[in-house]
Amino acid sequence: MVKKLLGHKKIENTMKYTQLIQFKDDEFDVATANTVEEAKQLLAAWFEMQPQPINGVYLFRKPKRFHR
Repeated sequence: MVKKLLGHKKIENTMKYTQLIQFKDDEFDVATANTVEEAKQLLAAWFEMQPQPINGVYLFRKPKRFHR
């Protein structure tokens, strides 16, 4: 699928590019929500809600995807 999206004819060319990307496993963007509307916006932006609120504030996180 990535090969097709990038428009490559050979899988070897795709592999060259995909191996250059280093994914982060331990860094996150974080956000908070106090209302249902705020929570819906964060979920729509691919944030993940953490299980327990702290002082009535819900915490969300989303992995930072790539090294810059």
